[in-house]
Amino acid sequence: MSSSRHIRGGDAATAAVGFLVVMEFASGLLQGWFSPLLPAIGERFDASSAALNWVSAMYLLGTAACVPLIAKLGDLFGHKRLLVVATTSVALGSFVVALAPSFAWLLVGRALQAPLAAFLPLEFAIVRDRNAATAGRSIGRLVGSLTLGAAVGGLLSGFLLDSVIDDVKVVLLVPAVLMTICLAVVYFLVPETTVRKAGTVDWAGAVLLTVGLLGVLGGVSNASTWGWTSALTWSAIGVGTAVLVLWVFVERRVRHPLVDLEVVGGGMRIPMLMALLFGAQLFGVQTPSALFLRATPATNGYGMGVTASITGLILALFALAMFVGASASDRLARSALTVPGSLALGAVLAAVAYVLMIFVPGTPVTFALWLVVAGLGGGVVVGVLPTVIVQQAPPDSVGIASGLYNTSRTAAGAVAGAVFALLMSSMVTPSLTAAGKQIPSLGAYHVVWGVCAALCVATALLARKLRTPAPATENDTAPVAGDEQVRA
Repeated sequence: MSSSRHIRGGDAATAAVGFLVVMEFASGLLQGWFSPLLPAIGERFDASSAALNWVSAMYLLGTAACVPLIAKLGDLFGHKRLLVVATTSVALGSFVVALAPSFAWLLVGRALQAPLAAFLPLEFAIVRDRNAATAGRSIGRLVGSLTLGAAVGGLLSGFLLDSVIDDVKVVLLVPAVLMTICLAVVYFLVPETTVRKAGTVDWAGAVLLTVGLLGVLGGVSNASTWGWTSALTWSAIGVGTAVLVLWVFVERRVRHPLVDLEVVGGGMRIPMLMALLFGAQLFGVQTPSALFLRATPATNGYGMGVTASITGLILALFALAMFVGASASDRLARSALTVPGSLALGAVLAAVAYVLMIFVPGTPVTFALWLVVAGLGGGVVVGVLPTVIVQQAPPDSVGIASGLYNTSRTAAGAVAGAVFALLMSSMVTPSLTAAGKQIPSLGAYHVVWGVCAALCVATALLARKLRTPAPATENDTAPVAGDEQVRA
């Protein structure tokens, strides 16, 4: 091994991961920043609760539209280059959000922030290229930094608004400034990858995938507003599904597809399915858990009855537990547990936590403990699973494989959130109302947690069928270019 190769796989790789950890912490901070500020945003723009749903929905739909394309462009033209483009868009969008003269402009800013979800796929490709042997450890650190940033963001934004800066516009400027700093970090300090995917951009596939995902996710995410029996809801879902079927037909016939379905349908079939199942419960359960913490026994007949600030603290503990689990994930995967064993352990821990929520909710302290257990298990899974994706993917397709992994988790979470909202609006206590609205029954929460436990068990069972890739070595840090990959 030459000395230059050694440096690239050693100190340079460590430095690159350090800079990317800063990026992911900032990414998590921005993702956790908005929830505590929504009431203040509504007051600033005189927006209704239904309108405020678009603050998160616009971001979600934007991610579905841009993440696969950005990840693919990274494989073709350089992952650092596309990370610069994505960070520029997020920084610009953050300023638009903070300085928006109207609610419509705020939503434009949220759409510009959507490339934030492409950070991780691009970063996965960068750390895989710098040193494949330590990619698992690096991915665990990146995912851990993301969850830690989300916990800090949720606490810090609410604290700043309540106790330091009584102006939501100024509070929204904080992530804008932070993202501008991150732009300088990635531009000057993060190295470029060296392997490129041969071919051209499959624009037809990109358009079809975008339209299909927007249709399905747009219909699902707005079903609570439009109504599950609305023709608009099912028209959006139906058209989106039809377009996705057409996309599969097109991708199988073009020379350089946006997504190589042969690769995805091979060794990555099981990990992608695991991402769907585990992502559904991970993202779908967050709102019900927060609502249960806020529910008061005197009004609802159940719940923890804690304040908004205590709820934020408990959810931050959940995020911190995920940080710990993700940070330890690579060590567990490399131990006697192996990759399948560590994934199964994490999923089982989460399943046990949901069962305990049903049968032993206890006090706010015990309920918080169950959330911490779920967070530890979830952290292990989200730390190990992307490493499997990265190792299974061809070296010139790490970006798009990671992008599909991220998009599948987000899409599954959106669908689960909509389905859980339907369950909770259908299973109500007829004799109870609050502010003219029917209150979900305790059974509704039990069904949600039961479904989440079942999804975790299914994830654990799939983990046992996982084909573990051969461990990477230092010699894997710079794959030899073949017919479908070229050197930068």
